[in-house]
Amino acid sequence: MNHRPRVLLLIPHLGGGGAERVMALLARGLSAEKYELHLGLITQAETGGEELPSWIKIHALGAPRVRAGAFCLLRLVRRLKPDLILSGIFHLNFLVLLLRPFFPPGTRVLVRQNGTVSSALNSGGLPLTTRPLYRLLYRRADRVICQTRAMAEDLAQELGLPEDRLAVLPNPVDVEEIRHSIGLHPAQQTGPGPHLLAVGRLSPEKGFDLLLRALASVRNDFPSASLVIAGAGPEEAALKAERHALGLDEAVCFPGCVTRPWSLFPEATLFVLPSRHEGLPNALLEAAAAGLPIVALPACEGLVELLRGQPGVWLAPEISAETLAASLLAALHALRPGERFAHAFVEAFRLDRAIQAYERLIDQSLRLEPPTEC
Repeated sequence: MNHRPRVLLLIPHLGGGGAERVMALLARGLSAEKYELHLGLITQAETGGEELPSWIKIHALGAPRVRAGAFCLLRLVRRLKPDLILSGIFHLNFLVLLLRPFFPPGTRVLVRQNGTVSSALNSGGLPLTTRPLYRLLYRRADRVICQTRAMAEDLAQELGLPEDRLAVLPNPVDVEEIRHSIGLHPAQQTGPGPHLLAVGRLSPEKGFDLLLRALASVRNDFPSASLVIAGAGPEEAALKAERHALGLDEAVCFPGCVTRPWSLFPEATLFVLPSRHEGLPNALLEAAAAGLPIVALPACEGLVELLRGQPGVWLAPEISAETLAASLLAALHALRPGERFAHAFVEAFRLDRAIQAYERLIDQSLRLEPPTEC
C-alpha cells in the first residue's frame, strides 16, 4: 500500500475499565507513521476525558447504549472506509461483526476477546442467545485476539473456530508510567490497616460479594483491616447493602471508577482479585507492575498458569469466600509492612512489547483476504 492504512479502534467510551484502558494504550502506542489512527467511541458524546495524542482522530458517536449505536457506527465506517477495524470488548464485537456484511469491501475486522467464553456462558449471567451469537458472528472476524493460550484453546473448543483465526497477544501495560508514578519504595500506610485493594466493574463475575464475606472473616484476626473497591457497575447497590449487612460500613469504601487505579497503590497492603471468572484483567497486571502483593481466586486457567508459584502471590485453591479468606490471612500473616515484589511475569506485558505484537498482527491482517462467511 502506498498510503498509510487507516485503522479504526472501537470501544464504548474512554475512562472505563480494563478493556477501555487497553484500547486507549493501543491508540497512544500504535505508530502514527505507519497508520492513520481513528478512535470510535460508541456511547460517548464528547471527546474530552482521556488524554490522547493529537494525531488520533476521535469520533464520539453518543449512542445511549452499544446496541443502539448500529446506525451511527455503520455511517462512520462507510464514511471513513477504514482498512482495518479493531473492536475491544465482547458486546461491541457482536455489533461490529453483525454489521460487517455492510462494511466497504476489503475492510479487515479484528476483535479482542476480554473474557473466557466457557466460563461466561456457563455462569448463567448472559442471555441464552449469547452462545449462538458467538458461534455465528465470531466466524466473521479476520482474527479473534485472546490474552492467553488457555483462552484461545477455550474459544476454539466452545465455538469451533480454526486456529488460524485466533491470535494470542499480551495485554499492554504501561509499566514505566506506573512505576514512575508510585515508585517501588515501601508504601507509607495510613491508619493501622492492613489495607486491601480491589479494582473492577461492579458486576457478579468480579466476585466482590465473595470479597466482602472474606473480609468479615479476616477482621476476626485483623480488626482494623480495611478495603477499597474501585469501580462502577450494576451491582453497586447490592454490594453496599451486603457491606451494611456484614457490619462493614466503616471498613469498606467504594470510590467509584478511578481512571488511574495506580493512584491507590501506595496506600494498599495488597491487591485482591476475587473474580469468579476472568480473562486476564489489566488491573491485576497494573498491580503487579507496582509490586503489590497479590491474592487471587483461580478465575481461569490462563490466570492460574501466570500466577502459580510466583513470589508475592497467594492463589486460592478454589472459588469461594472461605478459600479467599484463608489466602488473605496467609498473605497478611506473612507480609512485612509495606512489602513489595518484583513480579517478573509482568515484563511480558510491557507496553513496547505489546504494541509490537499488535502491529505485527495488524500488518499481517492487512495482507490477508477477508474470511469466507460460514
